[in-house]
Amino acid sequence: MLRIQAEFVEGFGTLAELGPAISVFGSARVRRDTEEYERARQVGASLARAGYAVITGGGPGIMEAANRGAVDAGGVSVGLGIELPFEQGLNPFVDIGVHFRYFFARKTMFVKYASGFIVLPGGFGTMDELFEAMTLVQTQKVTAFPIVLVDRSYWAGLLAWMRDTMVGSGKASEQDLQLLQVVDDVDEAVAVIRRAEADVTTLRREELDASMAKEEAERQAATPPMMGI
Repeated sequence: MLRIQAEFVEGFGTLAELGPAISVFGSARVRRDTEEYERARQVGASLARAGYAVITGGGPGIMEAANRGAVDAGGVSVGLGIELPFEQGLNPFVDIGVHFRYFFARKTMFVKYASGFIVLPGGFGTMDELFEAMTLVQTQKVTAFPIVLVDRSYWAGLLAWMRDTMVGSGKASEQDLQLLQVVDDVDEAVAVIRRAEADVTTLRREELDASMAKEEAERQAATPPMMGI
């Protein structure tokens, strides 16, 4: 219990002043000399240029590429590492690193300090993080949280199964699939994130204006009218 508490305390303390950030997920098995690695690097760079810190699992492959892109563009690169037998330490492009033993503590940080997810091709760990995010948005535990899948060809089979089997058999709704946005272009992925942020800002401004108008109306209703002399 003390180790779990310590992981939460360290994560909260390290990331408390992070600022706007996006979590990027993808396979640890992608080599540096591949197009997938380069695309992830471009994602990290584009997010950094847009003013976001880049949060990854801190490992090799796509995680390293996204962290590297953020560093290349002068942005903030965060790695949330996990103790695994086949992944040792954080990649060399992490500026801010936190080590975890427990997956659930680590996943809390991915969501708490990010305003969206960009998910590139990956394996079981990537799927775990993807469906965790979808469940949190679906159940409204987090709101206005964009989830962007990059590479239509990679995700096509999963999306078809979700649509035809999950939704088709009544295990999920068509609306649930709208939680995901699928793109091929890196700039388009970042644009989805920025549009979502703008929508949240507009909604909050409208809610604030409505609240202030209601308070003013209540104040006026409670103020007795001035009597003429």
